[in-house]
Amino acid sequence: RLHATPLTALEYLLAQILSRLFLLIFTLTVVWIGCNLFFSFTVEGSYADLFIVFGVGGLSMCALGLLLASRGSSEEFTDGVLNFITWPMMFLSEVWFSIDSAPEWIKLASKALPLTHMVKAARKVMNDGAGLSEVTLELTVLISIAVVCLVAGAALFSWRK
Repeated sequence: RLHATPLTALEYLLAQILSRLFLLIFTLTVVWIGCNLFFSFTVEGSYADLFIVFGVGGLSMCALGLLLASRGSSEEFTDGVLNFITWPMMFLSEVWFSIDSAPEWIKLASKALPLTHMVKAARKVMNDGAGLSEVTLELTVLISIAVVCLVAGAALFSWRK
């Protein structure tokens, strides 16, 4: 059925990303409201800036996921590949702990991951009160990753699999 659609692969993948971003934004809103109600969650910077950081970060990670899924031979295989990438990404992106004392090659590898740049930008906004101008580098990297992954995913996408 999908093969008969008049959509290009790029249009189809963009629609997939947008649908996932809407879910991400809804979830993010619920979590923020819950944190504000139960934990007195404060953000030093702008909630709008933080929202933009999470939106661009989500776009980047969705595009990466769709790139990987575009060539997966089965849903099970693709799930495994995504899990194989997700867990190391969380460890290397300083979500849970610092990698300051890690070897240089690990620090370098972490800079290739979108979550690293999203976490860095979010921390700057939440903790330091940074605006979008102070997180321009991180946002540029996230947008670049999103564009590269989306274009590559569209080029590798097959309607038959």
